[in-house]
Order: sequence, then C-alpha cells, then structure tokens
Amino acid sequence: MNLTVQGKVALVTGGGRGIGKAVARVLAQAGAYVIITYRTSEKEAQGLVREITDIGGRAEALRADISEESEVAKLFESIESAQGKLDIAVLNAGITKSNLLRMTSTNEFDELIKINARSVFLCMRAALGIMSKQHSGKIISISSIVGVRGNRGQAAYAASKAAILGLTFSVAKEASSSGVTVNAIAPGFIDTDMTASLTNETRAAIIAQNPLGRFGTPEEVAHAVLFLASPLSDYINGQVLSVDGGHIL
Repeated sequence: MNLTVQGKVALVTGGGRGIGKAVARVLAQAGAYVIITYRTSEKEAQGLVREITDIGGRAEALRADISEESEVAKLFESIESAQGKLDIAVLNAGITKSNLLRMTSTNEFDELIKINARSVFLCMRAALGIMSKQHSGKIISISSIVGVRGNRGQAAYAASKAAILGLTFSVAKEASSSGVTVNAIAPGFIDTDMTASLTNETRAAIIAQNPLGRFGTPEEVAHAVLFLASPLSDYINGQVLSVDGGHIL
C-alpha cells in the first residue's frame, strides 16, 4: 500500500505559512485536492496555490477567520457544496505568545485560547458533521510538545495547545463509530517564522537539549501528517505523534 492520498479532498487551516504550507504542499504532491485557509496571509496562500498548480497539483485558497463560528460554518458549507465531501482535515492554524504567567494579561490568554483552541473545536465539529455522513475521514490537529509537558514562560500557550489534546482524545472516542479517526501531532521546535525571533542563545540552549541536536523542518512535520492522512494509519486513533527529535524524552 502506497503513502498516497490520491483523489482525497483535504483542508489545511493556516496553510499559507510555516508548517501549514509544508503540509499543503506535501498533501497536494501525494494526490489530494487541497483547500488552504488563511486569515491575513493572502499573498502567501495564493502563491502556494500557484506553486502547487504549476507542478500539476490541485489547490485553492479561501479566507476564513476560523475562530469565528459563522465563518467556520460558511467555510465548511462551501467545501461540501463544491466538493461533495471532505476526507482530511488538518487543523493547523495558530499563534504563539510567550510570557511568564504573572506577566500574562487576560486578553493575551483569551486570544491564545480563541485562535489556537476554539478554532480547532469549531473546525473539528464542522468536519465531523461532513465526515460522519460519509462514514469516513481523518482529522489531524497540530498541537505542540509544549501542550504535552508545558514550558517555562508559555503557560497560556501551553494551555491552548493542551486543550487540543483533550479534544483529540475525546472526539476520537465519539467519532470512531462513524468511521472517522482523530489524531494529533505535537511538533517540537521547528524552523518557521514563529521560531525565527528566538535569540541565538535560546536556540543554542534548545538544540543542546535535543537528542538530534537541531531544530526540525516543516517538511518533517508534513510527512507525519501525510502518514496519518493516508490509509497506512487506518488503525491509529486518538493518538499524539511527537515530531520533536526526542526533545520530550
């Protein structure tokens, strides 16, 4: 059996940049029709669509603030109307903010929960609505190793990413009777624009703690997504796959 998603319809939220961009590209190369959502990165998202179509893939970009219930409803209605199905939902969109708990404002906490956790709740619920009628589908959420074990100076961010894991475990039990699997990926420190602002000292300290001695690449996370999206993972459900070079050990 090949690692392929040929003929599948895949949604990648926050697909214009970073990990989402790599995921969209890899899924398209593996044969999926990819729907990329963006909130502010229109130029990047449309550029990725052109890149995918130039190599013979199929993709489109749709603007949606997936932390807003009405926009999520319109997004999934549009997908079902245009495509007639949804096979893969990669819930990747998110932001990061770092601060000690005593320095974290309520507004900062609320923003992280809204964009990182509420959006996954809304999209997971909407995706399940389509997939349960098909009796098939794969939902893959992007959490973080920080959501698994916490990190100093990232209490609010960790809480938002841990919420994704709670959703994953619970919905995996609810959705299995409909033939839908629900899993999560917990990336470690990945070379994206989110980590580009780290100081050299901070990067060196992180690398020193990693058994592989480096940051990961967005493509390495994308390959893990492809595995969970493919038929090779059909008996994997309710799991968290860490893509972190062993950092969490």
